[in-house]
Amino acid sequence: MARVARTVSEFRRARRELGTVAFVPTMGALHEGHIALVNRAALLAESVVVSIFVNPLQFGEKEDLGRYPRDLEGDLNKLPEKVLVFAPDAEELYPEGDSETRISAGAAGETFEGASRPGHFDGMLTVVAKLFNIVEPQFAVFGQKDAQQVFLVRRMVRDLNFDLEIDVVETVREPDGLALSSRNRFLSGAERSDSLALSRALRAAQSAATSRNSAMDAARGILDSARGIDLDYFELVDPKSFRPIASGFKGEATAIVAAKLGSTRLIDNAPVVIG
Repeated sequence: MARVARTVSEFRRARRELGTVAFVPTMGALHEGHIALVNRAALLAESVVVSIFVNPLQFGEKEDLGRYPRDLEGDLNKLPEKVLVFAPDAEELYPEGDSETRISAGAAGETFEGASRPGHFDGMLTVVAKLFNIVEPQFAVFGQKDAQQVFLVRRMVRDLNFDLEIDVVETVREPDGLALSSRNRFLSGAERSDSLALSRALRAAQSAATSRNSAMDAARGILDSARGIDLDYFELVDPKSFRPIASGFKGEATAIVAAKLGSTRLIDNAPVVIG
């Protein structure tokens, strides 16, 4: 079982003994995707720190903060003993209630996931900045599955001159293509089967990417005929700006998709080379 610190002062005492640190921020409910991040972190620095914190700032009023899975003991048992876990409660990080000081994700934080979840990325960046200041890592490791989050964190690190390097690990998938997510446990058997349309659409876009329009048409053909999919968006974006690519775009884009299956919202993405 991994070691755990529950307060900032307790963590900072333990941090003095760690040397260089690679940091993996999580909201818990750990799965093999998270473990891939931890394994990558172990290659980057002398010590690995994992945070487990369900951040209330990034959940809207109608979102599933209370439903989000929590199992601290189970999470600790999944991590190597040498990992130091920082697992504060909300009162520890926000002793006066929700922080009035926020980091703005800007216009890029209001599109796609940000449009569907207003304020989500401001809350995410605020807690990530707090955690960077507490943990003081040399590296921070994120998963590519949350592509918009990765874009915004990288931009924040650059814009605010954080002295650390962001490392990104490829999306970990089930053998049938479903991207691993803590929310997958909420899918019924039928919804689990229906969810495979998301990864099929991404592969269709990759295979038909002679142009933006052909890639979009191939993906939408899969999604429009899929059973049980309540599509939020499918788009091809420029990874340098996270804005939709133009029809004449050539080069590497990122295909992003989000949909609801029943009450469970899933996201996924994949690289697509256009032209």
